[in-house]
Amino acid sequence: MSKIKDYLKNLFESRIAVLAAFFSFLFVVLFFRFFVLQIILGEKYQKDFSLKIKKELTVEAARGNIYDRNGKLLAYNELAYSVTISDNDESSSQKVKNQSLNSKLKQVITQIHKNNDTLANDFPIVLDEDGNYSYTIEGTKLKRFLADTFHEKSYSKLGYDKNLKFNTAKASADQIMNYYAKNYSIPKSYSKQMQYDIIVARVALSANKYSKYRSTTIAKDVSDETVAYINEHSQELKGIAIEEATIRKYNDPEYFASMLGYTGKISNEEYEDYSAKDKSYTNNDEVGKAGIEQYYEKYLRGVNGKQTVLVDNVGRISKKLSKKDAKAGNNVYLSVDKDLQIATYKLLEQEIAGIVYAEVKNGIIPKEDVYAAFLKNSIIDTSHFDSPNATDTEKAVKNTCIQGLQEGLTIIDGELRSSKPAVNNNLPTKTLDYFTYLFTQLKSDKVIDTSKINSNDATYQKWRDGNLSPKEYLTYCIKKQWIDISKLDVNEKYANSDEVYDALCKYIQKRLSNNTGFTKIVNQYLVKEGRITGTQVCVLLYEQGILDQDDATLNGLRNGSISPFNFILDKINKIEITPAQLALEPCTGSTVITDPNNGEILAMVSYPGYDNNRLANGVDSKYYAELNADLSKPLYNYATQERTAPGSTFKMISATAGMAENVITPDSIINCGGIFNEVSNKPKCWIYPSAHGPENVSTAIKDSCNVFFYTVGYRLASTTGVYNDAKGIEKIQKFAKIYGLDKKTGIEIPENTSAIATEYPVMAAIGQSNNNFTTVSLSRYVTAITSGKLYDYKLMNKIVSSNGKLLKQYKSNSTDISSTLNNTQWTAIRNGMNQVITTLDCFNGFPINVAGKTGTAQQAGHPNHGLFVGFAPFEAPRITIATRIAHGFSSHNAAAVSQKIMAYYLAGGDLNAMLANNADSINPSGLTSRSND
Repeated sequence: MSKIKDYLKNLFESRIAVLAAFFSFLFVVLFFRFFVLQIILGEKYQKDFSLKIKKELTVEAARGNIYDRNGKLLAYNELAYSVTISDNDESSSQKVKNQSLNSKLKQVITQIHKNNDTLANDFPIVLDEDGNYSYTIEGTKLKRFLADTFHEKSYSKLGYDKNLKFNTAKASADQIMNYYAKNYSIPKSYSKQMQYDIIVARVALSANKYSKYRSTTIAKDVSDETVAYINEHSQELKGIAIEEATIRKYNDPEYFASMLGYTGKISNEEYEDYSAKDKSYTNNDEVGKAGIEQYYEKYLRGVNGKQTVLVDNVGRISKKLSKKDAKAGNNVYLSVDKDLQIATYKLLEQEIAGIVYAEVKNGIIPKEDVYAAFLKNSIIDTSHFDSPNATDTEKAVKNTCIQGLQEGLTIIDGELRSSKPAVNNNLPTKTLDYFTYLFTQLKSDKVIDTSKINSNDATYQKWRDGNLSPKEYLTYCIKKQWIDISKLDVNEKYANSDEVYDALCKYIQKRLSNNTGFTKIVNQYLVKEGRITGTQVCVLLYEQGILDQDDATLNGLRNGSISPFNFILDKINKIEITPAQLALEPCTGSTVITDPNNGEILAMVSYPGYDNNRLANGVDSKYYAELNADLSKPLYNYATQERTAPGSTFKMISATAGMAENVITPDSIINCGGIFNEVSNKPKCWIYPSAHGPENVSTAIKDSCNVFFYTVGYRLASTTGVYNDAKGIEKIQKFAKIYGLDKKTGIEIPENTSAIATEYPVMAAIGQSNNNFTTVSLSRYVTAITSGKLYDYKLMNKIVSSNGKLLKQYKSNSTDISSTLNNTQWTAIRNGMNQVITTLDCFNGFPINVAGKTGTAQQAGHPNHGLFVGFAPFEAPRITIATRIAHGFSSHNAAAVSQKIMAYYLAGGDLNAMLANNADSINPSGLTSRSND
């Protein structure tokens, strides 16, 4: 017993024993607490934990609507379902997280494509039809994108990266995509398209990395099938959800896209710019990307609201705590008249179709060129030839294309490796076309470094003159180190010139073997040679759904009872095949209509248009690529950006300068003998070998007499008694500037600045030399002649709040230029324009008195451009009009469509009756002449 007592006594006196007892007690307490938390209260605490994550959601404000001057709706918002993703993955490693994200995105993207829905995509790299990556941006935007990609604050911080083994400041689109694929651990087994789609989604998701539970949109306006799929697979697709959101919609998009623009997801650059002024912007917002949508962003955008919620550990909303409602954006009203805009577009298209119809019918455009146009402009989808359900026609054409491509590659390789290569001037036309494209591609790929080429080099000049073979030129380029051999599969350090040349030939074969541009050239020759037949092309138009199904006609084409030429001619005549689809000359045009009493723009048409619904709310990348490849360039605004010589529409400026500088008076008589002998080139009048005889200002404008205005230009340069080219140009520029032709018009969308001639006053006086004007600047010029006021153009009429309160009324500011001439001089110009109309058959019997001026501008190697400017009614003008049909042969064609537009708007013409006429009713002029009125 005593031993036990002694043992206990020693135990309690021992420090180790005391510590052991203390820790044992703590263990018991902790074990008991753990038992209570996990077993007894586990369910309660798990529930409480799921409610502890507070998330602040943005309540997106409705964007303001866009209306025309009469309150007709042009742009609005519509509720739709979106697929979103939130980064709520709590995986222990980045590798596991990447695998999970990539797998989920692949599953969702596959389903989105399957249901023909469109992925949201504002990524500045696209995957083109050849399966190659390319940038959609350049300049400062590209530099900013590169800096953001490599996590640098500025582009200047970029340079050669030892780990990446390339220069990040000059990173190619391929290098960017490889960089992202590696960072995101995207499996190489995924198709290139899938890799691309996942990268686009993950880059967008990474923009929200500091707002972990903020959702990122993968696709907008998805189908019910996609909604059902996401909801049914919600457990395996955690973080991916369906959300209700507004999308931007446009009525009659084809007619207004060039004016309205479209919306899209905010870029990093836009976010920094906008959020610096307005902290309510988020990096998941939709903003205006072009046109009116972009220019009036601050008015159209509303004020976002906020909603605070509690979410569970997988991101699902468990409880709503508070909400601040969003405030809708303001509504904007444009000055344009919707009905006039649409009518103008359709009438312009009809006129251009009439010219094309006449060209094809009369053989000016060979029928083979028409058949080839469907392949050249990608109207026929050659990629569908590889589809499992390709038709027999598609398979047959595919085989011909493969054979033709191989022959083309053989032709090129044969010349490059020939012991006796032919110089360019002796190459067959087809072979020369092949090599012309090849060298364009080598420069584009920067294999030929054009910055190193010495244009004064004798061998280079020999090449430029066509007296050198492609083989000799490329060999010389290697010798002069104009070839960037780092792009070739060759050892840069040890390769000799023969090895470099062999590597270059192999590069060329590989580059062209899967190149859409080269394939299109090959296919054009296959059509010209009859190896791809007109019948096959016409059948494909039905089989690929380009034309509405018509079994009787299709069978007629197949059995030969319907001629493919007559078939195509009929479709052009009915405008079922449009000038824009063919992209032959002419295929573009523009018209601007203005109210001269206040400077308001009533219509501003650029033909052809496009569907901005497919670019809004996340770009349809395939459609965007198609628009960029389209040879009619629908994304280009022909009303505000295209510049050509004005032709004889310039002559009112010369008349103004002549009278204001007192080198002529309204009554001055100048005799036209058909030729002007005072300068060395002895320019002729357009009527030569005939002559106009005596002309004054008014009759010279009426007859568009070149000799009269040559004389004016000569006199302006000879006011000191000695001819001085610079002085003459200075005076012409002075008065062109009074009409605003040296500046932009002020329109709220992108426009080019017109260019006034800088040399040859005699030729500049008739609109030649290097005069280059936009249609919208010609509109402002003719409006100034009509009104005596130079307006600063605006498309905006007024801005109204969402509750109907007028916030801002717009009007065009103007500068009074009426003092430039006296009333008699102005009358001489306007009367001359009025007399012009008597020379135009298209105005015969027209019930309204009109004034106008035609202009035909030459372009080497192409049909002339046709222009017309005018105003009506002559006594009390209500509108001015400026129309250009690029490569439209004659100014009379531009005048003819302008007359139809006036008939519709001023004379109550029946648009449906006008459009009921086929293209063969147009009767275009100037198809065989090169007049310069």
